[in-house]
Amino acid sequence: MIRRGLLLAVGLALSGCVANSRVVQAPPAPTAAAPGDVPAGMQFLYGSGEAAALSAQAYNALVDQVRARMAKDDPRGPHPRNAVVLTPDSTLATPRFRPCGDKPAAAVFDVDETMLLNLGYEADDARRGGAYDAARWDRWEKTGAMQVAAVPGAVEAVRALRAMGVTVIFNTNRAAANAAQTEAALTFAGLGPAKHGETLFLKGDVDGESGKDARRNVIAERWCVVAMGGDQLGDFTDLFAGLTPPERRAGAASPVIGSMWGRGWFVLPNPVYGTGLGSTVDQTFPPAMRWTDPQEKH
Repeated sequence: MIRRGLLLAVGLALSGCVANSRVVQAPPAPTAAAPGDVPAGMQFLYGSGEAAALSAQAYNALVDQVRARMAKDDPRGPHPRNAVVLTPDSTLATPRFRPCGDKPAAAVFDVDETMLLNLGYEADDARRGGAYDAARWDRWEKTGAMQVAAVPGAVEAVRALRAMGVTVIFNTNRAAANAAQTEAALTFAGLGPAKHGETLFLKGDVDGESGKDARRNVIAERWCVVAMGGDQLGDFTDLFAGLTPPERRAGAASPVIGSMWGRGWFVLPNPVYGTGLGSTVDQTFPPAMRWTDPQEKH
């Protein structure tokens, strides 16, 4: 998960102040709801049956896909096994997947709004509005372990994966300094146990970057990653970082990358924050596709 404020910090790239070519474009702050109102994105993600259904659907499909793979996956068989993690030399145009050899199977997940719903933080955020405050988010990581809930379908998926012998690993941009509190939040939500450095990887681990490829590569050195779940494209590869919204959309639907959704890569809904937000009117609705009601033409 990438918080709104983290995205605002790196959004200087849009004005030409690029400090890191791998950073992610920042979306504009969402329109504030009236005092006492819940923003529409929060209503959908945290309050709607439709969002619960989408999340359960993603986890049901993930478990079914992994179960089918595990039934025929033979580490000692004649056919090479590939992970769903891209090799370091991959591009969106020429993606390649890491070989597994005889490594044991694992599934890798983002945490926030993929495994955990941050109900306590978002309730406070809806009430107060305003810009993202990194210090307040840090205080949430430190003290909010008992104001979270599991994403619908996540607990059942974790149990099913572990029953199949698949290790569940969490890869999140929560701070490494708050590892114990993140472990506690996952346990409280019924998703644990998680152990920092073994089945929990955090920002500050490996290279200290918010991009997750370095952590994914460390995980893939030990495990055959058979499935990944997240709510942002960066939960699957950092190759989308720095692209415009139209470029990200085209890359996500490109032939090989597009074939991965539901076949190793599984996306959870998140209309509240993150890299999926921020496209302009022209980027969202190409001028050639505009329609004008004939009755209103003059």
